[in-house]
Amino acid sequence: MNVNNNLKKFYNEHSIQCIKDIDFQKVDKVIKLITKIRKNKGRIFFIGVGGSAANCSHANNDFRKLANLNSYCLTDNTAELTARTNDDGWENVFSEMLKTYNLNKNDLIYVMSVGGGDMKKGVSVNIIKAIEYAKKKKCKIISVVAKQNGYAAVHSDISIVLKVSNKSLITPISESVQSLIWHSIVSDPRIQKNKTIW
Repeated sequence: MNVNNNLKKFYNEHSIQCIKDIDFQKVDKVIKLITKIRKNKGRIFFIGVGGSAANCSHANNDFRKLANLNSYCLTDNTAELTARTNDDGWENVFSEMLKTYNLNKNDLIYVMSVGGGDMKKGVSVNIIKAIEYAKKKKCKIISVVAKQNGYAAVHSDISIVLKVSNKSLITPISESVQSLIWHSIVSDPRIQKNKTIW
């Protein structure tokens, strides 16, 4: 099967540039913050919707299995997620879950999102409300997003903003690079406690 070389080159070039532009000083700050969370017996709560929710689920597995960290992905419990959507509204699902978890100042919210939420546009309002609640509880917030003016980027303690030069590729590339970033964090010897099989 022939591959359209122009398409491959176009996608690869923009992906590679985004990876080259990752701010690894901020990644290092995230690693230091997570080591502090671990020391204080805090928890990590992964929050995302759509493709980012799938990334959160995978990251949660890695942080629990490879790093022995007490972490949760808020979209993994389908029954609770849909019950809260039905009863409390989609915009409140994450904040209501965090209340049940008794979120506190020793915990960390790890947001993965393309836009990071926009109240005016009504996009990812559930992420916005989770961040608002986390701030009330004096909980640390980190985010990996592709919009520097999105709610998560503006209101996080540490925000890693991905630079995708071609806006038509912002979702596929940023969701792909989210994975590279959490793998770089969980693979750091300051975080990782257990070896991978391969």
